[in-house]
Amino acid sequence: MRVLMLSTPFPTHFTPMVPLAWALKGAGHEVTVAAQPDVTDAARAAGIGAVDIGERFHGLDVLQRHLPPDVRPLELMGPTPPEKMAGATKLWETHARYLLGSYLEFARDWCPDLVVSEQMELTGSVIAGVLGVPSVQHRWGVDPLSGPSRASARDFLHGAVTRLGLDGLPDPGLLLDPCPPALRHPSAAPGVPIGYVPFNGVGTVPEWLLRPAPEGTRRVVVCLGGQTLQLNGTGLFRSIIAAFERLGDVQAVVTAAPEFHDGFGPLPANVRVVAPSPLNLFLRDCDAVVHHGGANTTMTACSFGLPQVVLPQLVDQFASAELLCAAGAALSLTEAEPQNDPQRVRAVLTEVLDDDRYRKAARALADDMARMPSPARVVEDLELLAA
Repeated sequence: MRVLMLSTPFPTHFTPMVPLAWALKGAGHEVTVAAQPDVTDAARAAGIGAVDIGERFHGLDVLQRHLPPDVRPLELMGPTPPEKMAGATKLWETHARYLLGSYLEFARDWCPDLVVSEQMELTGSVIAGVLGVPSVQHRWGVDPLSGPSRASARDFLHGAVTRLGLDGLPDPGLLLDPCPPALRHPSAAPGVPIGYVPFNGVGTVPEWLLRPAPEGTRRVVVCLGGQTLQLNGTGLFRSIIAAFERLGDVQAVVTAAPEFHDGFGPLPANVRVVAPSPLNLFLRDCDAVVHHGGANTTMTACSFGLPQVVLPQLVDQFASAELLCAAGAALSLTEAEPQNDPQRVRAVLTEVLDDDRYRKAARALADDMARMPSPARVVEDLELLAA
């Protein structure tokens, strides 16, 4: 079976599909990723064949252009309310119409038996419909975006789709959802469960980080993704780092690109800053995670059963924070002012570490995720679908 995978041009949009790609390859199937270089670089690093379609996207350019110096999006725009979710995904409607022809040209030549796309790549079901093969959509994690986006995209892409001989934007034949039941967004269409296998990219981890923290010390990881720093997030990192200053029994591990380290200023004795390292390689021996609500970080922390402090910055990250808090596995600060206050950050972090209810709720999420069918098991369903 030949499987074509498609993704919008952010590596983190693609990485949730990597374990499924590995499972398909392990079952003897041929997998190719067709995408812009932002994604094909990540695919090849993960050992998956890829074909470049178009130029590099540079997805943060639009946001960066409109940000005043030292102001991040949350400080400028505030949290994204549910009614604005559809507007936040307009970019991907335009992207789909722009690249649909190029994707289709490659797909007609390569002749896939199945098309798999992540939740915001709208061309997957169109290409599958034109070729007469099944389509599968794979969610990143918590998904407040697909429902509003698909409704809007039906109108926006109607002309492009009907000119290809289809009645309208097709729905995927199968929707794969890695979220445990407690984290499934109420606006998201029901999907078929697929077990989440943590994969946070490739890289190395400092040797000391592969050992447990010293006895009597709790290790907390701070991971806000690469975009937060690129979007003027250095001040937020300084606030979080300062929050650890009075927590003598806590060892903080802050992951950040090296070019930003000098901007964090002097570090408390219990804080170490490291280059970005795949979380799935070292979370086993950690006690909590401070993060931004990004899909990959959220799902990885949940799969390890860790309580969380969530400081969302953009779009769907607020939904992740809300659902994690509702599940009892996290506390969240959703506005810029409390996020920028080290005392407020320290207070929620201390509560999450000291109150065992958060650890138990996080463990329950991990147990629910462990009971979901593995990607290898889901491959059997995809084989039947393609047949």
